[in-house]
Amino acid sequence: MKVILHTGAHRCATTSFQEYMRQNTHGLGKQGIGFWGPFRTRNGLFHGIQPGPASVTGRNLAQRARGRLQIQLSNCRDKGVHQLLVSDENMMGTIRENLRLGDLYGGVGERMARFSQAFGRTVSDIALSIRSLDSYWTSALAYAVARGHRVPSTAQLDRIVQAPRSWRDVIADIACAMPDTRLHVLPFETFGTRPEAQLEALTGVEAPKTHARVRLNASLCLQDLKASVPGSVAAKLPEGTGRWRPFDDTQAALLRERYADDMMWLAGGADGTATLAHDPDKLAAGLNPPRTALTRGRPDDKQRRMAGSG
Repeated sequence: MKVILHTGAHRCATTSFQEYMRQNTHGLGKQGIGFWGPFRTRNGLFHGIQPGPASVTGRNLAQRARGRLQIQLSNCRDKGVHQLLVSDENMMGTIRENLRLGDLYGGVGERMARFSQAFGRTVSDIALSIRSLDSYWTSALAYAVARGHRVPSTAQLDRIVQAPRSWRDVIADIACAMPDTRLHVLPFETFGTRPEAQLEALTGVEAPKTHARVRLNASLCLQDLKASVPGSVAAKLPEGTGRWRPFDDTQAALLRERYADDMMWLAGGADGTATLAHDPDKLAAGLNPPRTALTRGRPDDKQRRMAGSG
């Protein structure tokens, strides 16, 4: 059985993808596709994989977690599942931790190494969704402020912008933690609104189109964000409507440039650590692309008439 870990990241339409999978569970099951989402993974299935407070019982929680996972995986095989997709963005970490440290999933390597140990040799593929850093951090901040996080100060925003860590570092950490798995990177700008395209890229099956346009957990626009927080917090937010933009133009440009560098690195092969998933609706030009620059058109005719008029 092929096991695919869909690790998020946060704010990359992961919740919408999980809802799409849940709504199509029955139809996908007929194709041999199984799905575990947060409703299952956060209900005790992953308990003990990551270090944390636990009752003193003398039991090895990590070993028990591995045994629990192996039993569940065996049950899936017995039911005829050929490909199991496990989706939980908290496998990488949390938004709260990213904002507290002003860094991008700094502990993802250790976390994924623990999941590798728990799943054993069953994991064949990992899927990672990424998005432009300016929009990622903007969405994360809007999500956090709506849930009680304080409005970031100028110093905090500068710390985020100046942090050297980018998606390239996250990808390298995951690849080092799980070197025997294939790592697929799916840009949010291409796959964020198309969960069926994500599923096809990861499994190779013809994905259903039903429930493919459900949008969950989207960032609040500025006026709705101000209405959802206490007055003291709303007073610290800027006036206006539309999307909240906490970064100024210079900061946003720096974050976009770093993301462009990451995408160029991925397009160039990512040093063999990951594969950039391409838009299935876009076809390559081929060995002999059309030479449009040599094709005459209306501008050529206009210039010829102007040249002959004198």
